[in-house]
Amino acid sequence: MRLRSIVLFCGLFTITIASLASPRSFAAEQSSDVPAWLRAHVGEGEGQIAKVVLQRARALYQQKVSQGAVKNPCYFAMDATRPNDLSDGRLGGRFYVICESKRSFRAISAGHGGGRDLKGVADFANGRRCAKNFGNAMDSTLTTGGAYVTGETKTSFKGYYRISAKQDAVLIRSFVQFDGEGETANARQREIGGHPAELLRNVCLRKDPRSPHANHDGYVPFGVLENYAGGRSNGCTSWSPSDAGRIIAMVKDNPTTLYIYPDSADIEAVARAVAAGRSLTGMGLYWNASCLNEIRVPKFWPRESLEPILAQYKKEHPAPAQLPTPICKAQ
Repeated sequence: MRLRSIVLFCGLFTITIASLASPRSFAAEQSSDVPAWLRAHVGEGEGQIAKVVLQRARALYQQKVSQGAVKNPCYFAMDATRPNDLSDGRLGGRFYVICESKRSFRAISAGHGGGRDLKGVADFANGRRCAKNFGNAMDSTLTTGGAYVTGETKTSFKGYYRISAKQDAVLIRSFVQFDGEGETANARQREIGGHPAELLRNVCLRKDPRSPHANHDGYVPFGVLENYAGGRSNGCTSWSPSDAGRIIAMVKDNPTTLYIYPDSADIEAVARAVAAGRSLTGMGLYWNASCLNEIRVPKFWPRESLEPILAQYKKEHPAPAQLPTPICKAQ
C-alpha cells in the first residue's frame, strides 16, 4: 500500500468467531469471573481498561480457547476511543496485553487508521490524537472494531539507514497478519494487521553489490528512519518498535485473540445518544470522554456505501505514474 504523509502501510491478521455465541453475549456470562487482580486495572483512567472492552476481549479469548483455536496464555484488546497522542511526547496507553495465568497486564500505545479526505466528495480523515471515523471499506485506511485472531508473521527487508557517521543499519520489518469475520472479515484483503511504527523516508538507491539485499544491478534502498509511534496508520495496529518486538515474539507460531473497541453498533448507539443530548453512562454506553469532547460525534462508514464512492473517486482522480526510485546523490 502506498504511504501518505504520516499514514503508513499495513499488513494483516487472523480470527474465526463461532456463530453460536458472539463475544458481546458471552461477555455477560463471564463478566463476574474477572479475577480480583485484573479488576484492579478496570476503569477509565490512564493505564486502565474500560469494563466493556475487557469483557469483550475476555469473552472472545475464552471462546477461542474453548474451541481449541487458541492456546496462547495471553490475549490482546484495544480501545480506539482513547487518545493516542497526549502531546509533549507522551503517548496514550490503549492497547492491552493481558496474561491472566501470570497476572500480567500492560497498557501500551498503538496507532489508529488515518482515514482519507476525498476533497469535495467525502471527508473521513482522523487526527493524530483521537479517531472520529471508523469503517471497513477497501482503501479507506480506517480502523475497524471487532474481533480478530493473530495469524502468520511476515518479515521483509525495507532498506538501509544511517545510525552514525560511519555506520549503517538494516530495517527489517515484521508484520503480524490478522483475520476477522463479520465486519472485520475482509481484514486479509485490506492487509490489516500489526507492525512496528517505523519506516524509511526519502529513499534512494545506493550502489552496494556486496549486500545480500542488492538488486540485479547491485543497488539497495537507503533512507531516513522515521518512528511514527504517535502517528496514524492505514488501518493497521501500529506499535512502538520496542513494544512491537515483544508482541510479535508472543504470537509467533502461537496465535491469540485481539478485540478492538468500538464496533459499528457501539458507534451508532453513541452517535444517536449524542444527537439526542443523552448521557452515555445513563444509557449504558461507553466512549472516552476526552476524545468524545474533541470529535463530538463518531461515525462508522460501512463498505457497502463507502467503497462505491472510493471507486468513483479513484476513476476520476487516477494516481500519477510512479516514478523510479532515484539514485542517491552521493553515488
